[in-house]
Amino acid sequence: MQRWGWDYAQLIGIRFAINVMIASVIVWVTLRLIGDSNPIWAIASMVAASEPEITEAKRFFRARLINVAVGCAVGLFYILVGGASGWMLPLALATAVLVTNYLVRVKTMWRQAPITAAVVIAAGVTSGSDTIGMTQGIHKVLEVVFGCLVGLGVSWTMSKVWLVKPPARTGKGQAQT
Repeated sequence: MQRWGWDYAQLIGIRFAINVMIASVIVWVTLRLIGDSNPIWAIASMVAASEPEITEAKRFFRARLINVAVGCAVGLFYILVGGASGWMLPLALATAVLVTNYLVRVKTMWRQAPITAAVVIAAGVTSGSDTIGMTQGIHKVLEVVFGCLVGLGVSWTMSKVWLVKPPARTGKGQAQT
């Protein structure tokens, strides 16, 4: 389906750019208004959840949230058990990978679990305090959740406001031109 000479891939790319632009403004302004001076985790999560195909956006959103929860839980567990120590980091990363691969089994965005565990533990190590580390780690995880929610919300809204339909398929799976 072509409009103004543009094909589906071009239109979906433009809608994705607009999704990211709108969502980044929402995330940036909202977090700055509440005093968050570095919303990079929320911005990165928003981009990951701003998929222009809404079914994919939902899948990424679900997978990212599950794996963030796993990583956060593992990171917090290791801080509680061993303190905010650099030695806990490799153990937490390995544990997060094992949990997400063998217990949770959400393959999409599975790398988010060890990344989140690292964020939680690194916050404790760099601050030199278990309590501050846990607080900062949870704050960063909440930023990720907020960014994902904004990204999914903007993607869903744009999919309703600006309909971009994929090309019709012929009987042999080829797109009709």
